Amino acid sequence: MFDFEEGLKLVAQQTILCVGDLMLDEFVYGEVTRMSPEAPTPVLAVARSEVEIGGAGNVARNIAALGARCIFVGLIGKDEAGRTLGDAFAKLEGSIAPHLVIDAGRHTTRKVRFVSEHHSAHLMRADWETAQLASAASEAAVVAQAEAALPQAGAVVLSDYAKGVLTPRVISAIIEKARKLGKPVVVDPKGHDYSIYRGATLITPNRQELGTAVHRPVTNEAEIAKAAVELARIVESEAVLVTRSEQGMTLHVAGHAPLHIPAYPVKVRDVSGAGDTVVAVMAVLLAMQAPFDAAMRAANAAAAVVVGKRGTSTVSLAELRHRILPSATLAPEDKIVFDWSVLDDRLGDWRRHGLRIGFTNGCFDILHRGHVKLLAEARATCDRLIVGLNSDASTTRLKGKGRPINPAEGRAEVLAALEAVDLVVVFEDDTPLELIKRVRPAVLVKGADYKREDVVGRDVVEAAGGDVILVDLVPGHSTTAIVARARPAKQSTKEPAGE
Repeated sequence: MFDFEEGLKLVAQQTILCVGDLMLDEFVYGEVTRMSPEAPTPVLAVARSEVEIGGAGNVARNIAALGARCIFVGLIGKDEAGRTLGDAFAKLEGSIAPHLVIDAGRHTTRKVRFVSEHHSAHLMRADWETAQLASAASEAAVVAQAEAALPQAGAVVLSDYAKGVLTPRVISAIIEKARKLGKPVVVDPKGHDYSIYRGATLITPNRQELGTAVHRPVTNEAEIAKAAVELARIVESEAVLVTRSEQGMTLHVAGHAPLHIPAYPVKVRDVSGAGDTVVAVMAVLLAMQAPFDAAMRAANAAAAVVVGKRGTSTVSLAELRHRILPSATLAPEDKIVFDWSVLDDRLGDWRRHGLRIGFTNGCFDILHRGHVKLLAEARATCDRLIVGLNSDASTTRLKGKGRPINPAEGRAEVLAALEAVDLVVVFEDDTPLELIKRVRPAVLVKGADYKREDVVGRDVVEAAGGDVILVDLVPGHSTTAIVARARPAKQSTKEPAGE
């Protein structure tokens, strides 16, 4: 039995080599309010756009978001999209080490998706790409970069989008080298001839791709299990993981009965890149020598997180922990936000229903009577209460060495279990100012130990017509006092009050 509580602590020690088809993902968001007079097509009134590293690059982003290190090898053209990708990777320096082979004869793959925000619907996608096999020179360069990086990696991902980077020569060379070094290889496949992936440790087709590989449709669990056995024989792999969208996943491991697990029940906002998340998590867990079934359960949990976000998204280690550990399956889990992009969706829903949004914040290290009174009175001022929670690093900077007593995950779960709290948002800064700007609350609540002019975010809230309310504290109740009483007298330190 794999211990996720302890195992996930080792993620930051892992390095994964990812090789595959890199692309630039752009999402153009807006509202559709009318049809074009020129043609029977909707008109998107563009509000904003977002650019992300996509394709195999999204696998790298997911690996980095989990806290592991990724060495990425890919191919770009000598064009604007390629330069944009280079700049995007530069911003991730430290978590992703990119080795981008430039081929002046190719276009960098670029995909632009037009999305109706109100309906969370994709209206159209426009692609710029060169879907042809890489030149011999580019092949040699990709192989050389990958082989040089392999000794540093605990696992390898081959992310194939059929754009020409993963040629048979590239695939076989990397798999052969990885096998000699004892590194597991995870393949996210494309195409019709899966024999080119021969020797991979794990292959992860979706149900349609599995049917293509065995040249027949697969519709139920029995057919999927049989086809997975056949694919494992073709590829000579140890395991096959079949992703089945809302129906979950099926795992075949040689010598074991097929394992079917259901998908988490979640509100799906966007499935873009969910497969990338799956292979990233599988690779990280296999690098930690986790068994296939444990890696699958982690990947299934991670996929549930990313499909609840918009765009080509990633999952953080904190989000994965909350989804996969037993406590994360409780109702309060829906109230905890680490990724602020999810916050925007929740705020949008509340505002569309005309709800008054309130905000308060703190470390809430050891929850006590004073906290409960503050939160209850804060909730009475609004329809939905958001609690900003200092991260562990932020709490240490604010309260000193030895704090927090409880990690952010635990503090968030306790807060989320309270009826007065509608959402808990973890922030990394010393103050919640940026979070307050993001939330734009109608009411900002703090304890009466603050002077109104000292309340962080007061000017932001009042400038927008909101209110700042100070709540009387319960005398004699503070986390600092509780901690001081619990420590031996010689270890007691004076710390600032006001949690």
